[in-house]
Amino acid sequence: MYTEWPPLSPTETGIRGRCPRCGQGHLFKGFLTMRPSCEACGLDYSFADPADGPAFFVICFACVPSVFLGVWLEVQFHAAWWVHLLVTLPFMFLTCIPPLRPLKGWLVASQYFYKAEEGKLVRRAVASPAADTKPAS
Repeated sequence: MYTEWPPLSPTETGIRGRCPRCGQGHLFKGFLTMRPSCEACGLDYSFADPADGPAFFVICFACVPSVFLGVWLEVQFHAAWWVHLLVTLPFMFLTCIPPLRPLKGWLVASQYFYKAEEGKLVRRAVASPAADTKPAS
């Protein structure tokens, strides 16, 4: 039996960690470990390969401000090591760890939505020069 699935927004399903096809099943069985398939619709998640995408986005948008906070505290106030331990370290953990799961879910749902797949090089057949000439009329 074939079921027609309506397209679901990758943002809505991915950030919530839901199946990109039905929106009901779960993507994750742990914090970042993906399930093999959806328990609701049976979609095989083997197509999904976000690789280092979530970590890249977190590094760009969360780790850099965390480092700037630590450097600013040091330069502005010459903060002791325990101040960094109480301020910078928790800020870094709170801005780096929680976004990983929603970002990974969003990337997986986007791969499904846009039917992303591995790129392939396609070689075109090279026509012989004789084939390109028109016969004399």
